Amino acid sequence: MRATILIFAILISAFAPRLCSAQATAQTTTVLDTIYANDTKNVALFFPEPIRQGITGSDNFVFTYNREKEQYFGLLQAKPGKESNLLVVNRNGSIFSYIVRYKKQLSKLNYFIPLSSSIGNEKPIKVDSILAESSEERVDNRTYYYQKFCSYLLNRKQRIGRIKKRNEGIILTVENIVFDKEELYFVIQIENNSSLDYDLNFLNLSIETRQKGKRKSLQRLYQEPLYKYNLPSKIKENEMARFVYVMPKFSLSDDRRAILELNEKDGERNIKMKLSHRYINNPN
Repeated sequence: MRATILIFAILISAFAPRLCSAQATAQTTTVLDTIYANDTKNVALFFPEPIRQGITGSDNFVFTYNREKEQYFGLLQAKPGKESNLLVVNRNGSIFSYIVRYKKQLSKLNYFIPLSSSIGNEKPIKVDSILAESSEERVDNRTYYYQKFCSYLLNRKQRIGRIKKRNEGIILTVENIVFDKEELYFVIQIENNSSLDYDLNFLNLSIETRQKGKRKSLQRLYQEPLYKYNLPSKIKENEMARFVYVMPKFSLSDDRRAILELNEKDGERNIKMKLSHRYINNPN
């Protein structure tokens, strides 16, 4: 009998660490990010897919979104009280979960949420469907971020200054230059006040450098945009178009300037606009 008890004790001591390890693994939970809100400002959350459902765990937090027409963003407000949680389900079944807290002073008002922040999906995704999905249908997180941030900038009324030039009823305006992360966002408007449609050939941004010495010359280096949002191919008569160029971050010295060159296809209503280093080095 004593021998049996001894063997049983040995077996328990051998398997106990594994059991404890398994229990610890099973109890491991995902650490949720915290979003702060208050009752004087709207905190905007932009999701990778339209919102189908959004629920807060406490009445002192309110999450509003368009219930009739699915949209990509929702607005969060909070009253003083204990922390709670926010659960959001996208149209494709992706689930997002956050801790929400009240904070009197907010340092962040906009959250652009990548698909990688999803904690799961309400229904399992078949591997076959993932493999079958074409590369054209996949949008990486960076492109998605560009899309949402550009859309946000076009809805703002912020301006960096009066940067405008016209030719034959065509008006080119740089409304805003915004720095975010590692990029500069140029919010641009083309207005056609003429009686002819304007067919856009190209709109290029270059950096022009004055060469020093006896023979002064100009050297121009074209800058390739990382992303173009809502760039039109045609602006009809008495209409306008607003769009965004996303450029890699850069700055300019006193002897350099940016050149925005608008060119008409099969026409001569071209515009060459000079952007001082002051605008580039002091974006919004």
